[in-house]
Amino acid sequence: MKIARIDLIEIQMPLVHFFETSFGRTYDRRIILARVEDQDGNEGWGECTCGENPTYSEEWTDSCWATLEQILAPMVIGKEVASAAAVWSLMEKVKGNRMSKATLETAIWDLEAKKEGVSLWKHLGGTRDEIVSGVSIGIQDSVGQLIQKIRTEVDAGYRRIKIKIAPHWDYDVVKRVREEFPDILLMGDANSAYTLDDIDLFKRMDEFDLMMFEQPLSHDDILDHAKLQKKINTPVCLDESVHSPDDARKAVELKACKIVNIKLGRVGGHSEARQIQKTCLQAGIPVWCGGMLEAGIGRAHNIAMSTLEGFTLPGDVSASKRYWHEDIIEPEVTVSENGTIRAPEAPGIGFEINRKRIDDLTVKSKTIDPA
Repeated sequence: MKIARIDLIEIQMPLVHFFETSFGRTYDRRIILARVEDQDGNEGWGECTCGENPTYSEEWTDSCWATLEQILAPMVIGKEVASAAAVWSLMEKVKGNRMSKATLETAIWDLEAKKEGVSLWKHLGGTRDEIVSGVSIGIQDSVGQLIQKIRTEVDAGYRRIKIKIAPHWDYDVVKRVREEFPDILLMGDANSAYTLDDIDLFKRMDEFDLMMFEQPLSHDDILDHAKLQKKINTPVCLDESVHSPDDARKAVELKACKIVNIKLGRVGGHSEARQIQKTCLQAGIPVWCGGMLEAGIGRAHNIAMSTLEGFTLPGDVSASKRYWHEDIIEPEVTVSENGTIRAPEAPGIGFEINRKRIDDLTVKSKTIDPA
């Protein structure tokens, strides 16, 4: 397989409702898409899941565009590769920049699955044709507003509720939520907002029977999370700390967590995600798919990954309409009244690309051809 053309497209999409974490509040998304084409005219699509600013990770929209255009795309264009799984090696000498790498890598997985006439989730080795869906709810203007949003999502059938927590929005908020919803699967995502000085707070929150605390401590830490996990009963889930299969191995050895969140962008694409999934599966650690406010292409790739063995907990893959007035794929992602999503049977990511919608949202584009 040889990649003969790469199109980079930046779109801007307004969110249906703002989304707030400990990093700040987001009202719309600047998203980079990659369309790859092989020598036979087959195409595949990937989506860069970085944020607009380097808050979740070091990568951000403008840095990813430059990295893709100037460094990574030239490494991939015109090269012969045996399979999509081999694409990572073409970019391996570039340190970090995993979200940028995943943009191209996932697009080529989509292309390869389409060439073979098989759905991406089957091509990856998925073991089930339906995934269980949860939702992530950001920090709200009031606890009452949060309760109302949770009720809406529970009534819609979602099987797990994730709420963001931060030093100004934690114990009392979780307490109120638990009083209103004593039986739901509930978790708290801290996005690295705490330190070991807050151990007593996390011990107190053990009383709420949460599924997990996601990334409570520093974004690049494993050791302190191991210390925290020893002191509390609630499982610690690592997110930002796990960038690679080696990070996952170290987290397992140090007993830094009992759960791992796998995000395609954060870890560099499907090949690396599958290795992390295997490491965790062998260790008996459940994994789930985290979300990064993806548009439809990124959401479709998340569905495919979530069908792999070991993804036993409800992920952040939810319906398109929760985030977008109109998505960039057809049909849009929908969730059943039982809180599940069917993995599509069509080749590749299984959804059609809404080119008109993408064109309407495009703010810039660039085509990279072989030199």
